[in-house]
Amino acid sequence: MAENKQKMFRMIPAMDRLLTSSYLEDKVTGYPRNLVQRAINIVLKGLRHGIDNETIQDLSALDIISVSEMVLAELKILSKPSLRPVINATGVVIHTNLGRSILGERVLKRFPSLAGGYSNLEYDLDQGKRGSRYRHVEELLKEITNAEAAMVVNNNAAAVFLVIETLARGDEVIISRGELVEIGGSFRVPDVILKSGARIREVGTTNKTHLKDYEKAIGPDTGLLLKVHKSNFHIIGFTEEVDTSELAALGRKHNLPVVEDLGSGCLVDFTKYGLPQEPSVQEVLAQGADLVTFSGDKLLGGPQAGLILGRKELVEAIKKNQLTRALRIDKLTLLALEETLNIYRDERTAIREIPTLRMLCQPYEELKKAGQRLSRMIGKLETEAFTIEQMDGNSKVGGGAMPLLELPSRLVCLVPRKMSANSIGERLKLHDPPIIARVEKDNVLLDVRTIQANEFRTVAGAVRAISLEK
Repeated sequence: MAENKQKMFRMIPAMDRLLTSSYLEDKVTGYPRNLVQRAINIVLKGLRHGIDNETIQDLSALDIISVSEMVLAELKILSKPSLRPVINATGVVIHTNLGRSILGERVLKRFPSLAGGYSNLEYDLDQGKRGSRYRHVEELLKEITNAEAAMVVNNNAAAVFLVIETLARGDEVIISRGELVEIGGSFRVPDVILKSGARIREVGTTNKTHLKDYEKAIGPDTGLLLKVHKSNFHIIGFTEEVDTSELAALGRKHNLPVVEDLGSGCLVDFTKYGLPQEPSVQEVLAQGADLVTFSGDKLLGGPQAGLILGRKELVEAIKKNQLTRALRIDKLTLLALEETLNIYRDERTAIREIPTLRMLCQPYEELKKAGQRLSRMIGKLETEAFTIEQMDGNSKVGGGAMPLLELPSRLVCLVPRKMSANSIGERLKLHDPPIIARVEKDNVLLDVRTIQANEFRTVAGAVRAISLEK
């Protein structure tokens, strides 16, 4: 056995032989040489390991053509981009792990010319001198929300941090105990406050906070009053919290800024589309909040960004903070945000063209037709691996927004027979592009709410292909 192993080790083609072989040389011309060498090293290492642990015993696996094919397969893996498109069949509209909001087609059409060339990012074409990158979206935000001023940083955590660091560094930030929340990725409001150099002054209890609790806590060290929207959870039962208008009046009485972090800020009234009431940016500003912060890639349906809107003198002070440069957004984010905000100039257009809003507001009857369409595209399957069924189910908003809301949806269900649900789910993920489905109660669920119209054919083809696997 030892002699046979030594013979097999000697049969493994050397790096130089592979690189100069006519079979491989012609097929790797489009790859960088160092990547080809890396692929060969990985394959040769695998062959040695396979011989050593006796998983490779067939000598034909060591000939130049077989090894070259292994190298080519490894090259495809190594050259595949890490960031790849996937199909979201989970029914979670704002799926944090899958990139949150999808940008609209009108937004994407502006990328080639602006991303592939120079732009007036920080150049004032009228004055012929350096300008501000914020001006590209500030006027739009003011128009849509009636805010006095606006600016944008790279995400909402940065927005909250920058506001507190500017207005309350070294001072106390008064906040209700029930609003000291933690959201995804271990982002904690109290940690952000402390990192900004401010001190936390908790008031009230977990479930009930009164206006008098805030007023009793105000002192010479108070920097601002902070209200945080409990986006990703709800306290039900014996509860009470202070309205923004009441807190704003208290702030004016004591000459203290009132800041509200909306988290998943929205710019439309969702109740008009059959969804629960969610505080809009316009409402919160109208109620008297001095500053409002929120995300650009959640209910807004744009790119990742943190938006800061409100009183002009406060926004201007934040713009002058030296940390603003470290937290600023790049030209591609500005481009996507500007075009998304342009769509919001007409609400009906926004509901139709912004994918996040369209998916959230899509009627059940449309989803039912979409489910039937997907089933027809899959067709009749001659397989014992699984069967196809239509069923009702629920989608989720995701992104920490409206956590209790379940959106009635239509699901195409793959019911396992000889193939397990986990196995079907894994095969869908191995498809190109990967299809991410829900696996619940030993079934694989494809929620049509989050499958885009141009993805149906791909999903149907993947399901048919899996049904033919042995």
